[in-house]
Amino acid sequence: MDRARPITRERDRKDPRYRDRTRQFEHDGAAHQQRSAPRHGDLRTTPRISRSLVGGLVVAGAVLLTGCDSAVGIPNEEPARATAQTTTSPILAPTAPSSSARPPIPANAPQVAAVPGLPAAAPAVQRWAADLQTETITALQAKCWSMAPGNVADMYEGKQAILNALAQPGVATEDTVTWKTRTTAVTIDRAAADTGYACPRVIAAGEDAGLNDADARHTVRRYLARSVGAPLDPSDKEGTYPLVCKASPATWDPTGTGKPSAAPLANNAGKLTGATKFADQEIQSERLRADYIAVQVPVTNAAGVTQTRTFTLTDGHEGSKGYCIGDVSP
Repeated sequence: MDRARPITRERDRKDPRYRDRTRQFEHDGAAHQQRSAPRHGDLRTTPRISRSLVGGLVVAGAVLLTGCDSAVGIPNEEPARATAQTTTSPILAPTAPSSSARPPIPANAPQVAAVPGLPAAAPAVQRWAADLQTETITALQAKCWSMAPGNVADMYEGKQAILNALAQPGVATEDTVTWKTRTTAVTIDRAAADTGYACPRVIAAGEDAGLNDADARHTVRRYLARSVGAPLDPSDKEGTYPLVCKASPATWDPTGTGKPSAAPLANNAGKLTGATKFADQEIQSERLRADYIAVQVPVTNAAGVTQTRTFTLTDGHEGSKGYCIGDVSP
C-alpha cells in the first residue's frame, strides 16, 4: 500500500488537483440560513467527468479523505435546517429554479457572450453572473445548493477573471458550453441552458472540469438530507434529480471482479428508512479504484442507535453526469 500523502496546507485546498488527495477535516455543518429568493442546483448539469481527474488518485491502497469541503472563513457547509448530529445536517451546479418562473435578468447584470446555436445559454448564466457580482459566497452556496459548498467558495473566488471569460464567445459541444480566456474557463452542462439559471464550474484554462471527491461526499449529504426529511432544497427529489445508480445496465463492480452486476441500492431504495439524523461534520471518503469511491457517515436511526454507514459511489456510469450511489453498508 502506498503511504498517504502529507497533509497539504489550508491554502492548497483551492487547487482541486491537490484538495482531495490529503487528509482533511469536514467543516460540513449548519452555516447557511435559508433565503427567500429561489435557490438553484443540480448535480446533473455538470460536464461529464473525465477519468484523468481520478487517475492520479488511484493507489495500491486507498487514501483516507475527510471532507473539508468548505473554504477558510466559511464556518460550515450546510443549511441550518438540516439535521446533522452536531445540531443540524445538511448543497453542483444548477439548475433550474425551485419555482417554474424564471427571474428577470437584472439591468446591471454582467455581459455574457452569446453561444451560436444555443441562445438560452447566455441568459441562464447571466442570471447567475448577476448574483456573482452582488451576492456573498454564502448566498451563492445556497443558490447553487447541488454543488459542494467548498467548491463554490473556491471556484467563485476570482470574480473578475470569471466575468472576463464570460465576455468571450461561448462554445458549445455535444455536452457542455464553455466561455474562456487564456487563463480561466467557465463551463456548464449543455442541458443547464434550458433551466434559466446555471451555476457553472470554473477552472484554469486547459484543465479538466471533472468532478472531485468533495462532489462525491456532497452527493451522499444530499441523499441523507432527503432521508431524514430535510432536503437541501424542496425540489431535490430522487424523481427529479436522481442520486441512486440505476439497476440496468448491470455495470456495478467496485472491487474489480470482472463480473459486474446491478447496483444493490437500486433494488433496495428503502435501506435507510427510519434514519433521523447524521453526523455531517464527520463525513469521510476514500478512493477505492479509478471509478469508485467510498463515503463513510455516522447515521442515527429512530431507536437512537448511531452506526457508521459506508456509501459506495461511481462516477459517470450509465450515462450519468455526476456521482451516483450504488450501495450502502452495513
